[in-house]
Amino acid sequence: MQRRLPRTRVLAVLVLTLAALLPAPAAQAAPVLLSQGRPVTASSTESVAFPASAAVDGDPGTRWSSAFADPQWLQVDLGATQQLSQVVLSWEAAYAKAFTLQASADGATWTSLYSTTTGTGGTQTLTVTGSGRYVRLTGTQRATQYGYSLWELQVYGGGGTTQPGDVLLSYGKPGTASSYQDDGACPGCVPAKAFDHDPATRWATSSTTGWVDPGWITVDLGAPAAVHQVVLQWDPAYAVAYQIQVSNDNANWTSLYSTTSGKGFKETLTVNGSGRYVRMYGTARSNGYGYSLWGFDVYGTGGNPTTPPPAPPAPHFPGTLVWSDEFNGAAGANPDASKWTAETGPGVNNELEYYTNNNNAKQDGRGNLVIQVRREATPGSACPPDPISGSTTCQYTSGRINTAGKFSFTYGHVEANIKVSGTQGLWPAFWLLGANFFSGTPWPNCGEIDIMEHVGKSPNLAYSTIHAPAYNGAGGVGAPYDLGQDVSAGFHRFGLDWDADHMTFSVDGTAFQTINRSTVESTRGPWVYDHPFLLILNNAIGGDFPGPPGAGTVLPQDMVIDYVRVYQ
Repeated sequence: MQRRLPRTRVLAVLVLTLAALLPAPAAQAAPVLLSQGRPVTASSTESVAFPASAAVDGDPGTRWSSAFADPQWLQVDLGATQQLSQVVLSWEAAYAKAFTLQASADGATWTSLYSTTTGTGGTQTLTVTGSGRYVRLTGTQRATQYGYSLWELQVYGGGGTTQPGDVLLSYGKPGTASSYQDDGACPGCVPAKAFDHDPATRWATSSTTGWVDPGWITVDLGAPAAVHQVVLQWDPAYAVAYQIQVSNDNANWTSLYSTTSGKGFKETLTVNGSGRYVRMYGTARSNGYGYSLWGFDVYGTGGNPTTPPPAPPAPHFPGTLVWSDEFNGAAGANPDASKWTAETGPGVNNELEYYTNNNNAKQDGRGNLVIQVRREATPGSACPPDPISGSTTCQYTSGRINTAGKFSFTYGHVEANIKVSGTQGLWPAFWLLGANFFSGTPWPNCGEIDIMEHVGKSPNLAYSTIHAPAYNGAGGVGAPYDLGQDVSAGFHRFGLDWDADHMTFSVDGTAFQTINRSTVESTRGPWVYDHPFLLILNNAIGGDFPGPPGAGTVLPQDMVIDYVRVYQ
């Protein structure tokens, strides 16, 4: 929601782990979703309402349906030959009892990936082995008198797993490059940022000398290594043509991989070679800028690896309650100071309110916290011009509270029961911000997860969105949920299920949006959500998203919070 917080001192807790004493498991590369949005054809469609493209659009509410006859097929073009590892079929009630999955490099000669005569429908996750540009599902026996119908056909692959015993070799290792950027547009974008295992930092070639071909970046693994996999997470300034090369002396190079059709975003490359140095050598840029990588990860054996920090433990849903506030204080009491900190001062994002020291955030004595927006000038303050009075003194007050230094968490289920305010120009929100913001990581590098945002100009909609360096502000990843009535008409439960691979957002227990890590990495940019986040509640007025208040704005307005709960 609002992107910056006043910097305050937060105590850091150092957690020691015995992970270094345990044998490291073989590293696994997450499969990449290859099929979403790709060209698709079918033997038939039931009607124009159920096109073939609906099976690969990423929308679980749209579907492809065939004619009511056997056989029928659906075929997706991945754009280039890919290693294939998994196919997920999300069937509608009209599913296939007998079907085959096939792959082809040319759309003419086909190889079988999977076959069954006992299909069960529902969601089928099928492990496959093979390669191809085209993947085709052919149904030969229907389970009903209708045709075949798929909500989604998802094809994963693009690399494969590392070999047994392989580890991440490049973490924390020194890097060199043809050039690097260090200016206001990309401060500190040095080679080491590609190897720090931080998805929110990147290397980029110099904006003054580096927007040329060739451009390269090299990592020194510390000792000769057998290299089996390279994972590149590109910025939009990616390489269309490049090689992955190895060397023992940083002078004489051997190519392990070469392409003239690099697709950007996340590329997982299976390679086989040895050397102390590994280099990405780009020869054709994707646009008028240079080359830039969020991550350049090398897997294999040997070298002189440094063990990266352990991953956070996976949650178990629905989990156990680990933190909550039921707001059961006395009428007029401030939010619990052991749980919440009040932020004070003007808002951001061209908002018009001045956040007070809990003057506008009080418990009501009936089990709720009320955050009220009032038309109330704050002498000596400065805000954007008020569209009603024209004054640049902040003409509105409100409240914003967070759990910085008191509570943060990684993964789990979090929900709040809230009755939002609702009038022109209002912007209530319930959201999470990366706790590392307070130790110097700027927004949006820290990451942001908006569980609920509501704007008065769209009364029926609640928005859930995530933000990161590669996608933020109006370009964030998310979607609104239409409640079919004014959201401010009553209380609603806004929830999030969050783990290393996905986020699922819900309203009143109905899941309406799942954001998958693999999809984000392969279509938008890095996933920056594997670290602690803190909670924020606020009620803004004005700003870039809701627009200004006006003649139709009714004040005061209350955002009423019944509870906030976190389960892990």
